[in-house]
Amino acid sequence: MIQTRGSDAELSPERPARAGSFFACTPRSAALAMPIQSLRRGEAPIAPLAAPNPRRNRLLAGAVGLSAVATSVMGVLLSPGGFGVLDGAVLVLFAILFAWTAFGFLSACLGWRLAWRTPARSGRGEPQPILFSRTAVLMPIYNEDPGRILAAAQALYEDLAALGVAELYDLYLLSDTRDERIAGDEAAGVIRLRARLPGDFRLYYRRRERNIDRKAGNIADWVRRHGGDYPFMLVLDADSLMTGDTIVRLTAAMEADPKLGLLQTSPEIVGAETLFGRLQQFATRAYGRMLAVGQNAWSGDEGNFWGHNAIIRTRAFAESAGLPHLPGRKPFGGHIMSHDFVEAALLRRAGWAVRMATDLHGSYEEAPPTLLDMAIRDRRWCQGNLQHAGVVGAAGLHWVSRLHLMRGILSYLASPLWLLLLCAGAGLWAAEASPTTMAGRTGPLAAWLFGLTMALLVIPKLLAASLILRDAAARRGFGGGLRVCLGVAVEMAVSTLIAPVTMLMQSAAVLDVLSGRDSGWGVQQRDAGRLSRREAWRTHRAHVLLGLVGAGLALALDPAVFWWTSPVHVGLVLSAPLSALLARVEAGGLAARLGLLATPEERLPPRVVARAAELRAAYDAEAPVRDEIARLFRAPVQTYALMNRRRTPSEWGDRMAA
Repeated sequence: MIQTRGSDAELSPERPARAGSFFACTPRSAALAMPIQSLRRGEAPIAPLAAPNPRRNRLLAGAVGLSAVATSVMGVLLSPGGFGVLDGAVLVLFAILFAWTAFGFLSACLGWRLAWRTPARSGRGEPQPILFSRTAVLMPIYNEDPGRILAAAQALYEDLAALGVAELYDLYLLSDTRDERIAGDEAAGVIRLRARLPGDFRLYYRRRERNIDRKAGNIADWVRRHGGDYPFMLVLDADSLMTGDTIVRLTAAMEADPKLGLLQTSPEIVGAETLFGRLQQFATRAYGRMLAVGQNAWSGDEGNFWGHNAIIRTRAFAESAGLPHLPGRKPFGGHIMSHDFVEAALLRRAGWAVRMATDLHGSYEEAPPTLLDMAIRDRRWCQGNLQHAGVVGAAGLHWVSRLHLMRGILSYLASPLWLLLLCAGAGLWAAEASPTTMAGRTGPLAAWLFGLTMALLVIPKLLAASLILRDAAARRGFGGGLRVCLGVAVEMAVSTLIAPVTMLMQSAAVLDVLSGRDSGWGVQQRDAGRLSRREAWRTHRAHVLLGLVGAGLALALDPAVFWWTSPVHVGLVLSAPLSALLARVEAGGLAARLGLLATPEERLPPRVVARAAELRAAYDAEAPVRDEIARLFRAPVQTYALMNRRRTPSEWGDRMAA
């Protein structure tokens, strides 16, 4: 019977699992050592893999310069009433947060300049590379809907088969599922899929007995058992998809550069149904490439890993990326949750290049359908990123790898720091003997500083929109120039309203981690549901209350403060109804019918995305049949007894014929 735990079957991956070995779920072992790396002892000094990166230095200098100017202005604003401890705290907080914002702004501007010069290529019309290597496609799963996984597996195979390269790719479903019913559906689905598809498709399934180290441990277990047979491994998530063309070009890039250890794509969101999901889908598609190009320009060979939709050199990963446990207890100690940043840093420490493939489309993922689902996912990510405080000082890391780790930490610390800055600023204003007089003296300067900060947040989105508007094909993909402008306007308005809610949710997550609470390992919600008004109120009632109290205090303090802080308290007061509206599939459907927040992949779905959706729908439609078969297998087999009397031979014949 099919293996769901225990030792692997002895089956050569060179031939399909058919005939006598049909039910063997894994190939023969091809062990590859993956030693645990030390964070205390580093490698020899890291040699550069390319020429010095002047863009990186200019970007850092620009961020420092902008921050110095803005911080000086803030110092002037704080000085009229004397300079005390609270003033110093406000100045330090402002300097940190403005530097963070300025760096992101300049990175986006760099991405815009490079993207303007070099439009994205789709790969269509270019010759298909000739490949010489076999690659394992790994899909780690944990209590996921089997229909989603199996649909993605078949769609990937069909797209690779259409290019004539399916025999070069083996797909592994690496299950950490704990729910026995889901695990049974996974195993049965694998058997059905293997029986349905041609023999050149090698689909393997392995379920671990113990979920050691979660997803990172799942991948490491595969490397140690089977990594020796594959030069490369393509890591996907449970909601990931890639076109066959993108997979082939990623593989060719790895073959062409023996120093390349990891090549990360920039995934685009597909399949969004709720209004919240469509906003994320639009934002990722409209702004994502420009931001990725900018990050890639200053990262260079010291890029980052996002945990999925990336191809990795298997032996390099095995030799350099075995993760240690951090000292202490959870949430800061134990296994490393956000493993991807650390694995990228360790690969670069060992001398391998880590880059991004910003010139390729065809990499896809899904997004949380509601604001609440995003907050739940963020809680886990928050703990993982804050854990990096114990890694950032590891011996031998490249300084850019440390910068990636610090940016990950600050991406979550920024929310409580902004909250502290708002509270400290309000305290300073209240402490002024004559705040109205102070506002009159420093009002123009404060308005200039506020406008500069807002410009750093808004301008990158306008620059990204300009890239779309200049390209006729891109404009058509988004539904025309007017819809592009409307989409950007709606996205910016909604982002502004939910920003205070996100700030409070992330601040609560940081406090949770700092107080010692572990996030556990929950199942991510991927399918659109329905957030009732009662659930929305229960989730956001504290935010609404804080918004009302904050608005009242600001109005009592000074009408000027009330209007300056209005984006914050309006977003909080409206958080419950807004969250419920954004979670509705009907609102997302209306936006789709109006062509609002449309993306090229929605208007003309890629073959692999459309096929996966079709297969998923077919799997869902079969649910009653699967349930009935399962019921019949559980029930006693029916028997029929003949009447207790003698029958003539002709009666027996008539009965048998009937």
